[in-house]
Amino acid sequence: MGKTKKARKFAAVKRIISPKDARIKKNQELALQKKKKEEEDKVKHVPQASSALFFAYNTQLGPPYHVIVDTNFINFSIKNKLDIVKSMMDCLYAKCVPCITDCIVGELEKLGSHFSVALKIIKDPRFERLPCMHKGTYADDCIVNRVEQHKCYIVATCDRDLKRRIRKIPGVPIMYITRHRYSIERMPEDYGAPKM
Repeated sequence: MGKTKKARKFAAVKRIISPKDARIKKNQELALQKKKKEEEDKVKHVPQASSALFFAYNTQLGPPYHVIVDTNFINFSIKNKLDIVKSMMDCLYAKCVPCITDCIVGELEKLGSHFSVALKIIKDPRFERLPCMHKGTYADDCIVNRVEQHKCYIVATCDRDLKRRIRKIPGVPIMYITRHRYSIERMPEDYGAPKM
């Protein structure tokens, strides 16, 4: 018994276009040109430099300093037994006004009873309360947005990720805790910053 050979249908073979066909390449080239035109037509967003900056110096900074305090900075201050306002004044040699946003208060309240001391500290009348108009209580985004809009703040934090984000914004000093005392980074010496 012999095998029956199936003959390929001629019309089915004819319908398939080879991938090397010139018509397909032409279509691909037209699509690439269209994409390039769209990319050229897009307006690239370049952030405008703040009018507060004069080269590396931020002209809006000056005593009394307004310092936005992060949750972990408060907790580390308690662990190192540092009075926040007094230690800030020792670091900057000027009057300091610690500022707390609603997001930071919300974050501390979410952390529970372990951080009740921190909540008592921030309810001190020396701390200035900054209202937040945005949704959510993620403090890092709130601080970064506020500092980008107004360059008159110093940010006090011990969080590495937040420090990394703030270093990308020119003219914003960062306060942190080192060797059981406060230290400041990126603060011009003309404004009375201590020499390290």
